[in-house]
Amino acid sequence: MIFGRSERGKPPVEPVTLKILVAGGFGVGKTTMVGSVSEIRPLRTEELLTEAGRPVDDLSGVETKSTTTVAMDFGRITLREDLVLYLFGTPGQERFWFMWDELAEGALGAVVLADTRRLEDCFAAVDYFERRSIPFLVGVNCFEGAARYPADDIRRALDLDPDVPLLMGDARDRESAKTILIGVVQHAMAQAARHRQAVTT
Repeated sequence: MIFGRSERGKPPVEPVTLKILVAGGFGVGKTTMVGSVSEIRPLRTEELLTEAGRPVDDLSGVETKSTTTVAMDFGRITLREDLVLYLFGTPGQERFWFMWDELAEGALGAVVLADTRRLEDCFAAVDYFERRSIPFLVGVNCFEGAARYPADDIRRALDLDPDVPLLMGDARDRESAKTILIGVVQHAMAQAARHRQAVTT
């Protein structure tokens, strides 16, 4: 299917489509980010939190959360006429992590969203992408009322490799979310270029 627009007298542009994951802990803002930036109505697989889930869903810091993603979120954003991103938000709870391998298939890269009030919740996502050599960056979702920390302090707390980008942002804001997604694409392409150069030298 061709999504690109065409000028009179020019053939339509068939864009390159790239898959990006949005991962992180429970309640960190993955569904919000996909929804804020998607140019289509996002597909959501949210269910109401129930009493049965209380023993396994830690609501500390997100006490007002009433729903949770049980499969994935899906959205799409056109960055340029010739470049479209398909966004897949992963489920945050540990009992749904078995879906990550399928969602990660063919992904160019990933955003790991972090909340400074519950920083340990993104450790599993950071480990996941490091182990599989999938390029990722950390996007710190700056919640209202949450303490602000210097990026270097957050980087040390997450024990990130020096080449992993870390950006501050707001998952609710389209331009902020778009900046983070552009950062993932640039990071993944730079990493691929370094890999090609290493192979040919």
